[in-house]
Amino acid sequence: MRRLSDATLGEVRTPVRTPAYDRSAVQVGVVHFGPGAFHRAHQACYFDDMLAHDPRFAICAVSLRTPDVRDALQPQDGLYTVMEREAEPTFRVVGSIREVLTASDESEAVFARLVSPGVRFVTSTVTEKGYCLTTTGDLDLDHADIRRDLASPSRPVSFVGCVVEAARRRREAGIAPLTVISCDNLSNNGAKLQAACVAYARARGEPAVADLIGEAAFPNTMVDSITPATDQALRDDVAQALGLEDAWPVQRERFLQWVVEDRLGAEGDAFTRAGVTLARDVAAFEKAKLRLLNGAHSTLAYVGLRLGYDTVSQAMGDERLAAFVERMMRQDVPPTLRASELDVPRYIGDVLARFRNPAIGHKLSQIAWDGSQKLRFRLLETTAELLDQTRPVDRPAVGVAAWIGFVVRQTQAAAPITDPLAAELGEVARRCTGAAEQDVHEFLALNAVFPSALAAQPTFREAVTRAYALLRDSPDTALAL
Repeated sequence: MRRLSDATLGEVRTPVRTPAYDRSAVQVGVVHFGPGAFHRAHQACYFDDMLAHDPRFAICAVSLRTPDVRDALQPQDGLYTVMEREAEPTFRVVGSIREVLTASDESEAVFARLVSPGVRFVTSTVTEKGYCLTTTGDLDLDHADIRRDLASPSRPVSFVGCVVEAARRRREAGIAPLTVISCDNLSNNGAKLQAACVAYARARGEPAVADLIGEAAFPNTMVDSITPATDQALRDDVAQALGLEDAWPVQRERFLQWVVEDRLGAEGDAFTRAGVTLARDVAAFEKAKLRLLNGAHSTLAYVGLRLGYDTVSQAMGDERLAAFVERMMRQDVPPTLRASELDVPRYIGDVLARFRNPAIGHKLSQIAWDGSQKLRFRLLETTAELLDQTRPVDRPAVGVAAWIGFVVRQTQAAAPITDPLAAELGEVARRCTGAAEQDVHEFLALNAVFPSALAAQPTFREAVTRAYALLRDSPDTALAL
């Protein structure tokens, strides 16, 4: 079977949607770091829509370390397929990626693009761990990547190092600063990234660059669309639909949301036309998404894996677990959300319906990745605010306890843990004895995961310990909370 590319694009079978513009006439205006499945299923689709009206929004996609995306997409001229998995699936070939680079072996090509006057935006989906932050949200100057970049700043390996080096080079060349749009799931993402970049520039001894970054636009954002990992079934479905081979298609649900703080100036019109929501305050949207959708997702993942389920929809088929998650979403999380134009009860109903979509085979094991980085934003901040309000934390504690149990089980089975703290987590898990109080004590001592003030709260410690014991001995009782 012939492979998808510019040369074969005309052979794509109907009714598959293809780019509504001349790809040879577009210009790269966006450099995106972290072109994994989520970016290609989400932001790249918005930019694809923008290109139908404005040729200046093509993407240079940059992987920081691994060449996998480059090696898959370069032979396809950056083209790939998005499948919307619903009862009636649809297929779309996306053409917004015009260049794919790997920073680890194409550093100067990456910076040549970043310093190009036609590039106005940097976007990122490098995951929470890619920001090299401490548990308090500040730049971790002791992080191995940051230490390495400070020693060799012209060839950075971290995303923060790349942004600052690009700012330095653009300033030196007399080119306007970039607008940097974080699209990762951490609260106040743009402001945290900006503060990290300022701190790094100052640590580099570049105060003028730090000041320039401090004045640049780093809008906060919220992104949302459930995006399961690519598997062979998806590749087969795409080949059947297109009549062509696609080395790395992606899939998602039909629901798509991108909220960006209204700091884009005149460029904002192009984003709005493509369906992006520009908001003066993104916090209400991002907090609702992180705490309701992502918090429920993580809880479903760790508890669902404990109960033997494989996907989100399977876990939601367990009425005990589905009802538990709904109680947490409707009773525990809303008191931590401030009043806004967001219709919270309706949003919760929409999220639960999306979780039940049987066409989305979203694996719990994928959601379980990088738990040490995700817990803070998805469950721990909610729990801390509930404690401040003297409200019960029994249900959020079940998700936390389920994560601890997940790490212990994986370690005991000698199974891999996909997490930047995998080695440290393994060491802690090997000290666990099965006694709830002892095991929870070992994990709560992990300052890289649990803020010390929260870990010291007796109510929190007791709730997690009780949930840990119940999940081990009586899951039904835990899910009745």
